[in-house]
Amino acid sequence: MTASPLWTPSERQKADCRMTDFIEFCAGREDGPPSPGYDGLYGWSIGRPEAFWEALWDFAGIVGDKGDAPYIAPAPVMRRQRFFPQGRLNFAENLLKFRGAGPALVFRGEDKAAYELSHDGLYDLVSRLQQAFVAAGLQKGDRVGAVMPNLPETIALMLAVTSLGGIWSSCSPDFGDKGILDRFGQIEPKFLIGCDSYHYNGKTHAIGERLQAVSARLPGRICTLVVPYGGGGEALAAEREDFSLLSDFIAPFAPREMNFTRFAFDHPLYILFSSGTTGKPKCIVHGAGGTLLQHVKEHSLHCGIRPGERLFYFTTCGWMMWNWLVSGLASGATLLLYDGSPFYPSGNVLFDYAEAEDMTIFGTSAKFIDAIKKAGLKPAKSHDLGALRLITSTGSPLAPESFDFVYSHIKSDIHLASIAGGTDIVACFILGNPLKPVWRGEIQGAALGMATDVFNDDDEHIEGEKGELVCRKTFPSIPVGFWNDPGDQKFKAAYFERFGENVWHHGDFVEWTEHGGMIIHGRSDAVLNPGGVRIGTSEIYAVVEQIPQVGEALAVGQEWQDDVRIVLFVVLAEGARLDAALEADIRAKIRKGASPRHVPARIIAVADIPRTKSGKITELAVRDIIHGRVIKNREALANPDALELYRDLPQLRE
Repeated sequence: MTASPLWTPSERQKADCRMTDFIEFCAGREDGPPSPGYDGLYGWSIGRPEAFWEALWDFAGIVGDKGDAPYIAPAPVMRRQRFFPQGRLNFAENLLKFRGAGPALVFRGEDKAAYELSHDGLYDLVSRLQQAFVAAGLQKGDRVGAVMPNLPETIALMLAVTSLGGIWSSCSPDFGDKGILDRFGQIEPKFLIGCDSYHYNGKTHAIGERLQAVSARLPGRICTLVVPYGGGGEALAAEREDFSLLSDFIAPFAPREMNFTRFAFDHPLYILFSSGTTGKPKCIVHGAGGTLLQHVKEHSLHCGIRPGERLFYFTTCGWMMWNWLVSGLASGATLLLYDGSPFYPSGNVLFDYAEAEDMTIFGTSAKFIDAIKKAGLKPAKSHDLGALRLITSTGSPLAPESFDFVYSHIKSDIHLASIAGGTDIVACFILGNPLKPVWRGEIQGAALGMATDVFNDDDEHIEGEKGELVCRKTFPSIPVGFWNDPGDQKFKAAYFERFGENVWHHGDFVEWTEHGGMIIHGRSDAVLNPGGVRIGTSEIYAVVEQIPQVGEALAVGQEWQDDVRIVLFVVLAEGARLDAALEADIRAKIRKGASPRHVPARIIAVADIPRTKSGKITELAVRDIIHGRVIKNREALANPDALELYRDLPQLRE
């Protein structure tokens, strides 16, 4: 651990940030924080949540009606304690309220496509789409499933659907037909939306046949909209009576002032899906008000976004970070969208985009930062990133060495915010703080309004040792529930079995630091347990992936002789060979950098590591296959064939 922080906000930065504005706003309220400063604000936000969330509503200028107090409906269990029980709002209305401002959306595609849409232009497109959906029979509560790239049209379609009280659900176009059906087949959409093709890594991938197969197998009569992108849309729409081009769908309608019906605060907005690596994906229903308030809090306060700032996140429409990105419109941000590979034609493509568009916030994954480090790229020397003030990273724990790389080779004066939460809450439990220092390898702290904590096996708060990530009080973006889950049985089993019905158990293996920050050591269900000692996989990766000969690693526990032994799989760098010398070096570095208990019993070279569609490595699927268990949902993986590399390995029979 470093003796001093990697970044500390200047007094001017503190004075100018939205978090400071909010602290001053709350201090002037009758029921505001009893003590000044950020720590007083955080304590008040979890001690008086009804006052905090009401203040945030007012500060952010949420369009709608809060209803009469109290703003949290009491209930005996956490999942039923609802916020703003009389509140009414329209999610789309809040994202479209910056008419007259500059660009709302800027798009860049791997195929060099580029265009912009102003706030007025976006409003007009959503207006036409809203009218078209009304004419086509979309009603409150109807589901709409989209198989789309990260295009401006995707955002406009979502806003039109949700403006009418419809429920939006999306996945990326690289999903196979079974993966799409495993998701949309459970929610029975009334409309299916898909692109004709998409671009990735220098190739155009047609998905017309896939859309036809999915449409034919979904229950009910499905109206399918085709969005031309890579080519072939016109021919695809002409083949089927129930397929229409998006342009034909909206052709009869001219832009006009929109009618925004305001729905209950918890009216379903999105259905998001768990990764589905252990069975069919869980269908997680998120409410409009909770999603909006959480995202406005995270964007405006924790990220400091002001109207006109330019927000980017590298994401597909199958990852919750797309939903998070889109909500930036509610804070007046210009969204920078990108579709394609972040490494085509080179790893500089996103930094080229950042320079050309004066990007303010660069959102990415820990794996991307590690990859550009290993590629030897140094954006600080090759690009002008003067406008960039915040980098956010999620998807997996950001290694301490990646913190070093960002400050040495991307930008030295930057707020680097590692963030963590999940699809389960469509928000963060822990994230950045513009008023606090950044310490190497640490997430800065808990999100406002989130009673985030670490519990041991005795349900006790602990500090300075590893335990389970929990939330001790309810929060606005707790899911409305799971789709088609009578009695909330799956919902309760997912989050409320370990510590009871009034403590959210998130499933991350974590620890508080002396600075009030947090370190994530991996998923609890992937924790290694040799000799009864719990070890987080990220502790091993943080060491191994710094070895030049190792490109990537995956560790699992193998049941062996009435115990568990650690097996480490490594993807080697080009030209490297796993010989006795490299094995000894790996073990020595793990012993020194982690502990003797982290040293693997077996080290095995593999050509690939299986990962989910959102890029996360999947230890559980590998653990199952090395034990000869059935892999329940291969379609959830981006590269399912990689699993065969782990089956019946002779090294694991010794």
